[in-house]
Amino acid sequence: MRLLHTSDWHLGHTLYDVSREAEHGAFLEWLLDTLEAQAVDALLVAGDIFDTANPSAEAQAAWYQFIAKARRRLPRLDVVVIGGNHDSAARLDAPDPLFAALGVKVVGGLPRVGGVLDLERLLVPVHDAKGHVGAWVAAVPYLRPSDLPPVREEVGDRLVAGVRAVYSEVLEAARLRRRPGQALVAMGHCYMTGSELSELSERKILGGNQHALPVELFPEDVAYAALGHLHKAQRVGGREGVRYSGSPLPLSLSEANYRHQVLVVDLKDGALEAVESVPVPRRAEMVRVPARDAATLEEVVGLLEALPAMEEGVPDWRRPYLEVCVSLPRPEPALRLKVEKALEGRAARLVKLTPAYTGTGGALAEARPGLSLRERTPEDVFRARYARDYEEPPTEGLLEAFHTLLTQVQEDAS
Repeated sequence: MRLLHTSDWHLGHTLYDVSREAEHGAFLEWLLDTLEAQAVDALLVAGDIFDTANPSAEAQAAWYQFIAKARRRLPRLDVVVIGGNHDSAARLDAPDPLFAALGVKVVGGLPRVGGVLDLERLLVPVHDAKGHVGAWVAAVPYLRPSDLPPVREEVGDRLVAGVRAVYSEVLEAARLRRRPGQALVAMGHCYMTGSELSELSERKILGGNQHALPVELFPEDVAYAALGHLHKAQRVGGREGVRYSGSPLPLSLSEANYRHQVLVVDLKDGALEAVESVPVPRRAEMVRVPARDAATLEEVVGLLEALPAMEEGVPDWRRPYLEVCVSLPRPEPALRLKVEKALEGRAARLVKLTPAYTGTGGALAEARPGLSLRERTPEDVFRARYARDYEEPPTEGLLEAFHTLLTQVQEDAS
């Protein structure tokens, strides 16, 4: 049978206050086409459907519309979804009676009945092209510390031991249900050891890196583990069948060079046969000027003026996102104005302007060490603070303005 693994959609996300609604809409339409073209039997979505626990009406509408379209176009498709750390477990679980009637399985939070795991909700049979059960999915959502069972004090890291206990119980129940030729598949939204975090857009979960989960959480009889949380697509522990699919869209400028994809997973006779990466089309590019490090304002203006011109008929949401990084040896009060002027008629839209200060970056005490604050003149303090940001000394005009202000303050205080 064939699975498609995706995660970390983050519907409702904005990038520097720019809505990603149209990009997400294009991705979801592409995903429907891909599910059909690849003859997928089951869709696995490993958490972070939404960007926040209280998503906008537009984000929720996109989610429900996707489910409705998937059911109309692909009535045989099994859909299994787990909640992530960005999601509200209660919000995802609320429509469960409706989703159950549609044959869609959503597990927003860890379900318990009378203090015992509700295995009927956590274990999901998925079907092959002939309608036979081809795999059992252990659909474990993001686990919060309050979800974890108590463990003995001598076990070491109690959080990791608690997560291990939950997965062990669910996987053991799945083993009891599976029959020969059926695969064992796990889902999780977690941070694993040996994996790489995105620089800006991922939260360290379950207490941080010291609580990273070992790949041994998924024994060798687990044919495939579909993971979410990390936006960078990657294998875990060198295991071909333990994977983060990564996010389908770059969710920060630092993720521009990631491989954004979904994973098509083939299972045969209960074992993993192949995993194929299917790239997600980039609808809006991300551009940095300069490509690396920073450049002077004069160099940046030249690079911006050489960018492609805006094309008629291209919607705003398709225009490239632009980050500009300017090296500042001196203050530039009209920095943004000059950058925006250079961008007139260009296709790129400025979303981030980053000044790179060229000063020492040192603290006041590092300038003329040995002198106390009492022994420093106000001009000494001003020059030291200025040197922290700028390599060039302050101009005579700036010093004159500083002394004018200083005089006014001293006269007001007298």
